Formats: sequence, structure tokens, C-alpha cells
Amino acid sequence: MNQTSMIGNTHLVDTLISLNDKEGLGIKIDKVFAPEHGFRGQAGAGEQVNNGVDTNTGLPIISLYGKNKKPTSEQLEGLDWVVFDIQDVGTRFYTYISTMHYVMQACAENGVKMMVLDRPNPNGMYVDGPVLDTAQRSFVGMHPIPIVHGLTVGELAQMINGEKWLDNGISCDLTVISVENYDHTMTYSLPVKPSPNLPNDLSIALYPSLCLFEGTDISVGRGTYAPFQQIGHPDFTADSSYSFTPVSIDGMSKYPKHQDEKCYGINFSKEPIVRKFTLKYLIEYYHKYEDKDKFFNNFFKKLAGIDQLEQQIKDGLTEEEIRATWEEGLSAYKQMRNKYLLYGDIE
Repeated sequence: MNQTSMIGNTHLVDTLISLNDKEGLGIKIDKVFAPEHGFRGQAGAGEQVNNGVDTNTGLPIISLYGKNKKPTSEQLEGLDWVVFDIQDVGTRFYTYISTMHYVMQACAENGVKMMVLDRPNPNGMYVDGPVLDTAQRSFVGMHPIPIVHGLTVGELAQMINGEKWLDNGISCDLTVISVENYDHTMTYSLPVKPSPNLPNDLSIALYPSLCLFEGTDISVGRGTYAPFQQIGHPDFTADSSYSFTPVSIDGMSKYPKHQDEKCYGINFSKEPIVRKFTLKYLIEYYHKYEDKDKFFNNFFKKLAGIDQLEQQIKDGLTEEEIRATWEEGLSAYKQMRNKYLLYGDIE
């Protein structure tokens, strides 16, 4: 669980403790497992989360973004259930779904049941992007799914089981508690920001497209209070009509790219919210960048999930030409996805 695990204005942990005290439900919360950003969501991206104690409840906090990303047998000992309740944003590289995979694996190996409390996907109304090549498998992409996968975490958990993606093809004893009054055609505004650098609906809608810039020398506004709502670079002075300066911000971005340098670029904050995936800005900024050998970094292929995209952009392919190379894999994924849908299809 994390800061998104809310029922109204009350955290799920506090709700369960309160219900148990009032109604004697026989629920005993033994510990809380915390993903990237921590239990209360105050750790920055990539910042190690340490084990600790929740000051509100006295419960031990076990980090799944520190020494181990998968719960150990010792950490699961004596547990009947692990409850997974975390708000996702529907992209392959958002690490909460990787944490879910590791928890499913650990539960399957140790005979512990797992319950997923499902939540709507704010980018769940479309599917797009290249399907991951498992040669690029990493914590920012563990499954052969596209960048925008069009699933809730409950649907994805069923897919992980059904497609035998856990090690050795084992299955997790899984229960998904589905969402009422939701379907994949709906938009959904998150009541709690899912992570420190996705503060609003606009950043969440732009995240699938702009996150690929994390694998380049371009800033996405980390180190400002409008991350994933702007892009820029110190050398793009021709775009001087808009600029921003990344600074160190505790709990958001301690060491942002181009820290304390003025970056010139594009401000999306006045743009309408459009939920779609595009390579337009990535291709445009590659062509504007002078020292092209330094545009991409080693992280790009992990985020893209395929080897080819970086080379395709370097070779000058258009977005339409690049998209054509994804089509076969994307079509096969959509067909597979249909087996696991709980909330109807997009079309």
C-alpha cells in the first residue's frame, strides 16, 4: 500500500483497524509493504525506501524499494493474505505494477493468498506503443505489454497469472475485488496524486509520452512544481519564449537533470488534456539537439522496451513509419488482453 490506498478520506490501513476494533472482524494487520516512493508517498523517484515504523499506527513498514524488491519468505511468514491496493496510471514503466509482480511471485512461492483491490486506470481508455521485448526486461518493464497497456492492476494481475509470466510458470492464489460503476471508456480524475512527480490530471495524461525523455538529455520538469507538464533543455535558446529552472526539491527530485540551469522549451500547462501516446516531441527534440550522440542515454531502451526505437529515430523515420513496425505485436496484445478484461473493451 501507499498514500493512494484511500477509502474516502481515510487510509485503508486505518479503516481496517477501525472496523476491526468496532466490529471484531478478526483482521490482524501484521505489517505494511511499501513500494517506490514509500508508504506515505514522500520519497522521490528512484530514492531508496528504508524499512521503518508507521508513526500513525505503530505498524512495521517493509520496503520493497530498498534491499529487496520482492518480499522474502521471512517477511511473509505467518501471513494468510497480502492485500495490494495501489493506484496505477496505466503505463508499463510505472513501477507499482513491477512491485505487484514480485509480490505475486513471492505469494505463489510461499503459499500466501493475494487480494488486489482494483482501482480505475486514468489512461485506461486506449492501448498504444511498442510491446516490450523481453530482452529489455527490467524493473521499468517486466511484461510483454505495450507502453500504454489499457488494463487496471486487477486485470493485469489476472494476465500475469493467465499467461504464466511468474517464474517457473507458477500461479498466485489471486482474488480481484473489482470496481463498481467503471468501464474502460471513462475518464477518471485521481483524488490523490499517485507519486510525487505526477501531481495532476495533465501530468498523468502526458506521462506515457513524456516519460521517454527520461532516457534522454531533455528535462521533463523534474525539480519544478510542474513535472511532466513541460520539456526543455539549456541549449534550446531559440525557444526562449518559455523557460524553467530545475532545482533540488526534497520528496520530489533531489538531483534533477540540468539542476540550476535555465531550460528553454514547451509549456503544456495551458493545453487541453489529451489522452494519447505520441512520439512527436521526442522526434522533434532529437532533430533540434546538436550533439546527437549525447541525446539518448542507457535508460532509453529500458523505457522504450525495444532496441529499435532509438535507431529508428536516429535514422529519421516518421512517427507513422515507426508505428507501422509495432502494429503486429500491438494487434496480438489487444487480442490477448480481451481474455482478462473486467470492465468491457475500449471500442
